[in-house]
Amino acid sequence: MSRRVFTPSNQHRLTNVSVVRLKKGGIRFELACYKNKVIEWRSNIETDLDNVLQTHTVYVNVSKGQTASQEDLLKCFKTEDVDKIILEILRKGELQVGEKERTAQIETVVRDVATTIAEKCINPETKRPYPVTMIEKAMADLHFSVNPNRSTKQQALDMIKQLQEKQIIPIARAQMRLRIVLPGKEGKRVKEKIAGLIDSVEDEDFGDEYELICLVDPGQFRSLTETVAAETKGRGQVDVLNVKDVAEGDERF
Repeated sequence: MSRRVFTPSNQHRLTNVSVVRLKKGGIRFELACYKNKVIEWRSNIETDLDNVLQTHTVYVNVSKGQTASQEDLLKCFKTEDVDKIILEILRKGELQVGEKERTAQIETVVRDVATTIAEKCINPETKRPYPVTMIEKAMADLHFSVNPNRSTKQQALDMIKQLQEKQIIPIARAQMRLRIVLPGKEGKRVKEKIAGLIDSVEDEDFGDEYELICLVDPGQFRSLTETVAAETKGRGQVDVLNVKDVAEGDERF
């Protein structure tokens, strides 16, 4: 005779999950999330909660499948709105990961922070972007510790400030002002190819040659020069006129 396993109604068992945990009012609350999606959500890469949460349920113990009671939720969060509670846990909770996963996670965040800095900053002495590997080395020299639970962009801003204060490397947040010259017949076609790499257009002139004055983020400079060279078979020209400093206190990336 087979035996049936009885699962209480307040137990929903899940497997292969990442858990976000928040202790509030003396009670532990947990969310069952898909692996890697919490960091993407906190970095605004992922915006759809359905892709982050395995289920829109608040638990007291995910591994045992024990869900939180309505009484505890109301007592601790002062609301019965489960969506608001979930958002608070996602924002403030601690992501639970194993040692190997945490190491891999930190390496990914370090790379993401360094990439963000390289995309938005230049060496003010050469007026050129830094390679990502050089930014990573500067982070290591500064003993900068990344936090997997914080936004990549905010950590990049913090890192830039520390690099400037400690003067590990000369660095400045800036955009590059470029003059792009293209063969007249190729101008419109190539402009469409590079439009996505340009932040803003300051001036343009159509004639025997097409000339464009624009601002680009440092991280787009290499792609833009390579695209111009390929699309014009080497007949196009990209010159750096100067750099435009990003306003102090501008927290946007």
